[in-house]
Amino acid sequence: MYLLPQPNHISERSGSFELEYCRTIRLSVSCPQESLYHAELLQKEIEQYAGCKMQIVRGASVHEAIILDIEPAECEEGYRLSISEDAVHITGNSSRGLLWGIQTLRQIIRQEGAVLPCLEIEDAPEIPNRGYYHDVTRGRIPTLSYLKHLADTLSFYKINQLQLYIEHTYLFEGLSEMWRDDTPLTAADILELDRYCRSLGIDLVPSLSCFGHLYKLLRTKSFRDLCELPDPDKEPFGLYARQCHHTLNVTDGRSMELVRQMIDEYMPLFSSKYFNIGADETFDLGKGKSAEEAERTGVKRMYIDFVKELCEYVVSKGKTPMFWGDVICGFPEYIGELPEETICLNWGYAPDQNEESTRKLAEAGAVQYVCPGVSGWNQMINQMEDAYENIRRMCSYGRKYGAVGVLNTDWGDFGHINHPEFSIPGMICGACFSWNSRELSFEELNRAVSVLEFMDPTEKITGIAAQMAKKDVFTWRRAVVYQEVTQDNAEIYDSDRGLLEFQPELEEKLLRANEELAQLKREMALCTRRMDSSMRGKVQAYQTAADGILTWNRIGLAMLGCFSAEEMKRAAAELENWFMHYKNLWRSVSRQSELDCIAHVVFWWADRVRELAKDR
Repeated sequence: MYLLPQPNHISERSGSFELEYCRTIRLSVSCPQESLYHAELLQKEIEQYAGCKMQIVRGASVHEAIILDIEPAECEEGYRLSISEDAVHITGNSSRGLLWGIQTLRQIIRQEGAVLPCLEIEDAPEIPNRGYYHDVTRGRIPTLSYLKHLADTLSFYKINQLQLYIEHTYLFEGLSEMWRDDTPLTAADILELDRYCRSLGIDLVPSLSCFGHLYKLLRTKSFRDLCELPDPDKEPFGLYARQCHHTLNVTDGRSMELVRQMIDEYMPLFSSKYFNIGADETFDLGKGKSAEEAERTGVKRMYIDFVKELCEYVVSKGKTPMFWGDVICGFPEYIGELPEETICLNWGYAPDQNEESTRKLAEAGAVQYVCPGVSGWNQMINQMEDAYENIRRMCSYGRKYGAVGVLNTDWGDFGHINHPEFSIPGMICGACFSWNSRELSFEELNRAVSVLEFMDPTEKITGIAAQMAKKDVFTWRRAVVYQEVTQDNAEIYDSDRGLLEFQPELEEKLLRANEELAQLKREMALCTRRMDSSMRGKVQAYQTAADGILTWNRIGLAMLGCFSAEEMKRAAAELENWFMHYKNLWRSVSRQSELDCIAHVVFWWADRVRELAKDR
């Protein structure tokens, strides 16, 4: 039996307890009203996986089978779960602790059905804040129903914080130029999601870019003059280009005024005590309109003064500010100038990420979260093994240096091409390693996720998906960079110049990857024989993504001149046909958002291959 996160203490006992329709789920009088909803989650789980619908009662009951109780204790999120031959008893240290105990019992029922093994669990988290950061800006804006589904999943694995990354994808009043070509979230969406998250023990934290990463805002006619670099609106829009230049000119007082107005409109929608101002990757600071000030006072001083003013403004509104720590890691001695309650979000996404930034910030006195990533950006399927190594390391550094939180990130660079569900294994990994120091191997974690998320008794499906991701040779990043540099003469990072080249040795990699991927698709299909029927639909998303990898790899072969003219035309048509299925998958969980921008890249490549076919 798998439990994720693994409990701190579990003792198995002899015997079992059988759930029966004629017995009840009893809420003790110590349970607040919100615990009724949590009991209903348990009731639905029992009905679906144990085959009986048990009634919920409050107070005394002679037919009780499951007793839910609260006894306040120091660690509010702790709980005790006891399954004896007579009854099931869950005692939470608070209503959230009781919810986590219920989620553990739901995982047991999902695997054991109506006959539960006798055991004792005593459990509590080591790190108090365990969050998930979801990009709803760069390409993909989820539907409200999907965001609720995400909250359900987070709560199931005891994640207690969710942040949505916003640049331009909220419907700000007076900023219609910024969001007019998008399908933004509304105040009603945020208010409803905030309420829903609270009911599941999740704090929905506002996150708004307030310094860098304001690409679309600073390209509008009304606000382009606030951009650090001149004429930002004269460059063509690009999924790659948007990563580069988008920083406010801090020497113009209107910049702070504009950001304050956005904060004032956005902040009241959330019940959270936190507010994330962003402030990462301010690449252009001091290189354009503020160059003279940078020469006089220095870029470090300009950066910290603007961040300090933003943080102080957030504090004045009764909230605790958060900001990304990548810039200040270069001069951590400035941390002391910020309000003492400020939280530094220390990110690093490499599989072999070192502890230097965590150590430096801790030594500077920063209150910090460590922020790993699920490694889904720029590719069809998340690189799960890279995510595992990164998350495992960052969580260990967080414990070593006293971080107060973990914020596991899911970014959408280059259009958020990967299906959001593919980030769930990485999210679960973060849930496990932030809960306690008990480590599962990558293979063990994949087996557990296969069982709990896919109801796959073969325990193979997550591991197969992880292998599929490694066959992505002609990557989406390559497709985007090549298209934008070739068509629009976009600026390119030196580290990406290799993406413009098609070396002969690439042919063997592409052919081998597609051969192996076809076999992996077959293995995944075989898993459906024994999967719970309610979960089989999840396989189609992976098969669609695998077909995307196959198809793009064939585009790479066409670019290498490996095909005849007719084969190249077929490759172009295959790309367009695959994209039709991909659009259906996208719309199943996301609004239209920037799907047309992805389509532009896809169709450019189809046309490019057809043009090359003429010369064959």
